[in-house]
Amino acid sequence: MSSIRITAGQYQFLAETNPDAPRTVAAFSQLLPYRQKIIHVRWSGEACWIPLGDFDLETGFENHTSHPSVGDILFYPGGYSETEILLAYGSCCFASKMGQLAGNHFLTIVEGRENLRKLGVEVLWGGAQDILFEAA
Repeated sequence: MSSIRITAGQYQFLAETNPDAPRTVAAFSQLLPYRQKIIHVRWSGEACWIPLGDFDLETGFENHTSHPSVGDILFYPGGYSETEILLAYGSCCFASKMGQLAGNHFLTIVEGRENLRKLGVEVLWGGAQDILFEAA
């Protein structure tokens, strides 16, 4: 496993890559450092997401789930809805206006988890935040 440092808004996190999603980890690692904006989900509950439109990492599905745990980060490769990255900070059932989705669980936050809810609430009430993923 390798580590990825995530800076989202004013918060820092450390995530471990998931060995059960090797294609997604390899493709995402090629993008590092990766900068985006994170916004609050509309359909999935307590989570934030990065909408990516028709962006394609060409990973297909692997190690996919609809029910991420707190700190799990999913990559949805597209299909029924647009491509996206989802970060669960609380109770979450991954979905879109088309219905339930499943995303590749490729990262798990292992440090800074105590700030995930704070980040989620800030994104919900304060709006989009900058997010940066980089090799640790």
